[in-house]
Amino acid sequence: QVQLLESGGGVVQAGGSLRLSCASSRRTFSRDALAWFRQAPGKEREFVATIARPGTTYYTDSVKGRFTISRDNANKMLYLFMNNLTPEDTAVYYCAARDTILTAPTYTAVNDYHYWGQGTQVTVSS
Repeated sequence: QVQLLESGGGVVQAGGSLRLSCASSRRTFSRDALAWFRQAPGKEREFVATIARPGTTYYTDSVKGRFTISRDNANKMLYLFMNNLTPEDTAVYYCAARDTILTAPTYTAVNDYHYWGQGTQVTVSS
């Protein structure tokens, strides 16, 4: 069954903004560590941002100050607010989840996450 479903991708001009959403059907959502990854054509999937159970966030350097990750536990939603987009942000964006504990470390590797959405395409034109 579908556990994670992304939406909100599209085509935007450089300097523009997008909000990605990820709807979860996981019963453990409020206890999950959640993240966004992206994969550009011909490249490996890479970490973008993560938000832990207590709400602690961590970003890859290239998106710091431009992207914001947030979660809504009541509605089982994960968001990625993306501002000042550049063509280098063009990729398929995936949300990911994993079971975790309150004192868990920050998870940034693809192999750290056990559940994945199908991805949503973001294209930034110059």
